[in-house]
Amino acid sequence: MTQGPYIDAGSELDPVHPVELPHPARAAGLSTAEVAERVARGEVNDVPVRSSRSTADIVRGNVFTRFNAIIGVLWVIMLFVAPVQDSLFGYVIIANTGIGIIQEHRAKKTLDGLAVIGEAKPTVRRDGTAGEVSTSDLVLGDLIELGPGDKVVVDGETVEADGLEIDESLLTGEADPVHKKPGDPMMSGSFVVAGGGAFTATRVGREAYAAQLADEASRFTLVHSELRSGISTILKYVTWMMIPTAAGLIISQLVHERQDLKDSIARTVGGITPMIPEGLVLLTSIAFAIGVIRLGRKQCLVQELPAIEGLARVDVVCLDKTGTLTEGGMNVTGLRMLDGAVEADEAGKAGEAYVRQVLGAFGASDPRPNASLQAIVDAYPDTSGWRCTRALPFSSARKYSAAAFSEGAGESSAWLLGAPDVLLPERDPALQEVGRLNEEGLRVLLLARAAGSLDGDGDVPAENGGDAHPEADDGADQGRVVAGARPIALVVLEQRLRPEAADTLAYFADQDVAAKVISGDNAVSVGAVAAKLGLAGATHTVDARQLPTDQDKMADSLDSHSVFGRVSPQQKRDMVAALQSRGHTVAMTGDGVNDVLALKDADIGVSMGSGSEATRAVAQIVLLNNSFATLPSVVAEGRRVIGNVTRVATLFLVKTVYSVLLAILVSCFQIQYPFLPRHLTMLSTLTIGIPAFFLALAPNRERAKPHFVRRVLRYSIPCGTIAAVATFVAYMIARHYYVGAGSLDAETSVATLTLFLVSMWVLAIIARPYNWWRICLVLAMTVTFLLVMAVPALQHFFALKLVGAAMPWMGVGIAVIASVGIEVVWRWVDRHHPG
Repeated sequence: MTQGPYIDAGSELDPVHPVELPHPARAAGLSTAEVAERVARGEVNDVPVRSSRSTADIVRGNVFTRFNAIIGVLWVIMLFVAPVQDSLFGYVIIANTGIGIIQEHRAKKTLDGLAVIGEAKPTVRRDGTAGEVSTSDLVLGDLIELGPGDKVVVDGETVEADGLEIDESLLTGEADPVHKKPGDPMMSGSFVVAGGGAFTATRVGREAYAAQLADEASRFTLVHSELRSGISTILKYVTWMMIPTAAGLIISQLVHERQDLKDSIARTVGGITPMIPEGLVLLTSIAFAIGVIRLGRKQCLVQELPAIEGLARVDVVCLDKTGTLTEGGMNVTGLRMLDGAVEADEAGKAGEAYVRQVLGAFGASDPRPNASLQAIVDAYPDTSGWRCTRALPFSSARKYSAAAFSEGAGESSAWLLGAPDVLLPERDPALQEVGRLNEEGLRVLLLARAAGSLDGDGDVPAENGGDAHPEADDGADQGRVVAGARPIALVVLEQRLRPEAADTLAYFADQDVAAKVISGDNAVSVGAVAAKLGLAGATHTVDARQLPTDQDKMADSLDSHSVFGRVSPQQKRDMVAALQSRGHTVAMTGDGVNDVLALKDADIGVSMGSGSEATRAVAQIVLLNNSFATLPSVVAEGRRVIGNVTRVATLFLVKTVYSVLLAILVSCFQIQYPFLPRHLTMLSTLTIGIPAFFLALAPNRERAKPHFVRRVLRYSIPCGTIAAVATFVAYMIARHYYVGAGSLDAETSVATLTLFLVSMWVLAIIARPYNWWRICLVLAMTVTFLLVMAVPALQHFFALKLVGAAMPWMGVGIAVIASVGIEVVWRWVDRHHPG
C-alpha cells in the first residue's frame, strides 16, 4: 500500500481527530562530508559510557584511602627502625591493593564489553539513507529517526512528526505525554510512547540536557548500597576509637615504658596497625567485581553494582507479562467474524476476505508495528493497494490505534484496532466470546469500523462528547466507547510462553519472594497465562481500572492479589509506590515503553536486552540474552555478596575490637605491649586475610537479612572482647612467671598462642556450615601456625619460642575457656537476635 504522509498531531491531539498537514519534503540528513567536518570540529556526542569507570578512578579508589595513608606512614617508620619482618604488613597492603585494582579492572572490561552489546543504536538519516550508528558517533546536525520505545539521546528540534507522543516525565516530572509537531524542542532523556518522526540534533555530548543532569549520577558506581554505607559507618566508628586509643598507647610505650626506643616504636606500631580493618573495603569491592564478571558470562549487564545486592534483598517482584513471561513474538491463530459485520455490509464489503484486506492495510500503515501488529502483518500481507490518509498510533494509555484509508474509486473507510473491553460497551455480546478466548490465555484484538472518516470534523466523536484524551487522565477512564464504531471481527493471537518462566516463578515462590504480574492486557487472559506457569493466585485476577486511587487501599489490593490486567503505565508506577509504602523492596521487570516509569521508580529495574531503548536506559540490570531464567543467578550473586561480606566483616571487626581493647588495657596497666608488628601480621594473615579471601568468594545461598551494621557488631564486639581479655590474662600470668633475659619473647609467644587459638575458633564458627574445602582451610591455617612455632628458622624470623610446658598449656587452657565463651555468646545472639 502507499504510505500516507507524516501526520502532525499538534499540541492538542484528539485521539479520534488526527490532523493532517501538507507532506513536507523528506529531509536527507547530513552528507558524509558534513559529518566528517563536524567530527573534525569535535561536535560529536562524546558522553561517558554509563557502565564505565576509568582505570585512573579504579587506581585512585584503591590506593588513596584514609587507612592506606595511615598504614603507609607506619610502614615507612618501621622501614627505618625495625627489621624487615616487622614491615611485612606494608607489603601485604601493596599486594591487596594490587589484587583489588586487577579485579575491578576485569569487572570494568566485562561491563564495557556488555555495554557495547546492549547499547541503543539510534537510526540516523545520512545522505538520504537511514542506518543505525553508535550513540557516541552522533554529530551536531544529525537527523535522527524515532519510533515507539526509542530514547531521545541528544537534544534537538522536531522535523517530522507522525502522531509523535513523547514522555518527558523522567526529566520534568510531568506524567502526560507531550505531542510534538515540527519546530518543537526535543530533550535528551525523554522517550517515544506513540507515533514516529525525526528530529535534528542541536546539542550533543555534555551540552545535552540529560547529560548535564546525569553526567556523574549515571556513571558506574559503588554507592547507594546497604553494604557500602554500612562499611562506611563501621570505618567511621573505628576511626573515632583509633585516635584516643592510639594516643594512649603511644604515651604508654614511649614515655612510661623506658625500654629500647626502637623496640618501643615497633610495639607501638604493632598495637596501632591491627586496629585498622584494612582488607574489609578491598574484599567488598572484589566480591562485587567478581559478581559482575560471573554475571557477565551469563550475558547479564549490571549497570549499577549495588543492583546485585539489591535484587537479593527484594521481597516483591513485579512482572510485565509480554516479553517477560511470554516471548516477544506472537502468532495469529484465528479470525472470528462478528454479528456487526452483517450490519456493516453496505457494499458487500464485510466478508472475511475483505477483513483480511483491512488488516493487511492496517499493518502496513504503521512503519514500526508493535508485537501484536507485527503478527497481523505476518499473517495478512498487504495486497490492497489502499492509501493511508489518517493514522493514530497505538499507545498503552489508549489501548487502541486507528487508521483511515482511501480504497480507490472514490471510496474510503476508517478503522479502529485495539482492546475489545475498551472499544466496546460493557454488556456488548461480543465480550462473551472475548472472555472465553481470554480464559484460554489468548490475546484478542477487536477490529471495528468507524462510523465516519477520521477527520477533524467530528465524524467520530468520543462518547457523550466527553474528553477525547484518554491518555491524559492517567488511565482512570479508558473504558469509554468510540461512538458509532461497529465491531467487525476478533483477531485471536497466541503468545508463546518463555520455557524458563515457570521454573523462575517457582524459584521466587520458594525464596518467599512474592510475584505480581501487572500487564496492560485483559486481566482474564493474563491470569490464564500466569496459571499455566503455576503462579499462586493466578485465578483471582483484578482489572486495574477498578483499583482505588488511594495508595493505602491500592496496597491492600496488591497484598491480596497476584495478577492485574489493563494496567496503565501510570498505574504501574503507582503500584510500585504502593508496595514500597508497605516496606517492600520491589523489583520491576519489563521490556516495553509502558514499563519505563515503573522501572525507574522500583528499587531494582530489570529490562530484557530486546526491550526498548528507554527501558534499557533506566534499568539497573539488563538481561542481554533475554532469558528470564538469569534472574535467579543475579539473586544468588547478591546473596553471595551480602552473606560473605557479613562473614568477612565480622572477622575483621573482631580483630579491630581486640586490638583496641588490648591497647587500652596495656595503657591502663602501664606495661609493655605484647606484640611486634610481625606477630600480628602473621596472626591477621592466618586467621583473617587468607581465610577471608576464600570465604568472600565462596557460594552462599543464605537469604539476605537487613541491618548489616547491627548484625556484624552484635557478633564482633562480644567475641573481640573475650579474645582481648583472654590474651591479656595469659600475657599477665606469663609476665609474672618468666624472669630474666628472653622473658619478653617468651611472654609474647604465650600471648600469641592464646590469641591465635581464640581467633581460630572465631574463624571456625564463621566458616560454618562446613564442607570439605572449609575444613581444609581451617586445618591449613592451623598447620601453618604450628610450623611457625616448631621450625627454628621460622621461630627466629617471627621472634616466637615457647619456653617450658606450664605457660604454653596455661595459654591453651585460657583459649579453650574463651572459645567456649565465644560459642555460647554466638549461639545466644543467633537465638535472641537472628535478624
